[in-house]
Amino acid sequence: MAVSYAVSRVLRRASPFLFQKRCESTVASFTKDEILLMLRPPFTNWSDIIRDAEKVVGYPTSFMNLRCLLSDEFANLALYLRKLMGSNHLVMQTAKNILYGDSKNLQPWGLIILLLSKSVKTSPPLTKNIEEQQRNLAELTEMIRTGHLIHHGIVNVPYNKRSKHTESAIFGNKIALLLGDYLLVTANGMLAEMRNSDVSYIISTALKDLSEGEFFGERDEQNMPIPGKPKIAGEDFEITFDTNCISVDEVIGKPRKEWTARTVFNGVSLLGRGCQSAMVINKQNRETQNCAYQFGCHVGLAWQAAVELQQLTSETKEQFCLASAPVLFALEGNPELYKVIDQAKNDVKDVDYEDLKFNILKTDAVDRTKALYEEHAQKAIAYIETMGQNEAEVEMVKKLINTF
Repeated sequence: MAVSYAVSRVLRRASPFLFQKRCESTVASFTKDEILLMLRPPFTNWSDIIRDAEKVVGYPTSFMNLRCLLSDEFANLALYLRKLMGSNHLVMQTAKNILYGDSKNLQPWGLIILLLSKSVKTSPPLTKNIEEQQRNLAELTEMIRTGHLIHHGIVNVPYNKRSKHTESAIFGNKIALLLGDYLLVTANGMLAEMRNSDVSYIISTALKDLSEGEFFGERDEQNMPIPGKPKIAGEDFEITFDTNCISVDEVIGKPRKEWTARTVFNGVSLLGRGCQSAMVINKQNRETQNCAYQFGCHVGLAWQAAVELQQLTSETKEQFCLASAPVLFALEGNPELYKVIDQAKNDVKDVDYEDLKFNILKTDAVDRTKALYEEHAQKAIAYIETMGQNEAEVEMVKKLINTF
């Protein structure tokens, strides 16, 4: 396979001598370290952008969950996490990501909702009660997302394999359930206190999508997603964000459609519904509410594509999702790779991720994932420019979308 234009451009800029030496060879002749060096995304000051955005909304959204996390009930539950400190239970990995994560896993959904709310002018101006409701909406959206992530830390331990060696895993499951349920119950309590039936219905729709997302497509014993077998298909571009109209049979095996459907069900719908609910609270018309949902979905999809790109091109040896965009694009370009995944359908941990990554990097999957990110980023920016009238908030949203 010839060296792609994007790779050759980066290589030419990084080292003219290396470019001249390699330009007539194939991607397969590069070492793994050379490919990762060329494809590594640029460093971005994510924390600085978050601080600037928080100044615009006038609210420290980085600490949205503190009102819940610092409560006595949650503190009592958190004490039990100490018993898991020495284990490799997934709930501990999730907790570390939540506490110490960066742009790869801590996307500021609540901040986006508040920026969108402030960017849209209202007549008359917003009252303190409406602003308080918007903050509560941003907080409960973050809590639902965090609770969902914690529930993902549950490990499936078959009954016939339980023993003293699996006690920490079973105990960790109980803690994951308690912590996740506590956040979800608290979020639902905040939602009820808003006394807005329209908002309650919209957020409930997102909760339905999260639940259905747990059963969407093939999965291994740990409920980790497995990509569908690649299909020879024609058009693979049209996809709807209306989850009621998404059919599993119509999207599985088609990379763009499968990735979009999985991602929307797995949380992006929640961000979209949060943005839509903000416009309901803002007393905007139905058209603006629908645009807000589309905006939120495109932001979530752009960020997810960027996250998956960073995970694949980083030097870490962490496992990446087998249903991520680069993997799906690579399977379409090289269907033989599906044999590697097919042999590990019982447990995705059986996949040789290092070898799979190397083979993915030899395809055009990275370039296509970059194009996917840019496409959704552009559409999200187009929506915020249409809805937003306050320049400071609109520009800050653009920075958040493009800072990856």
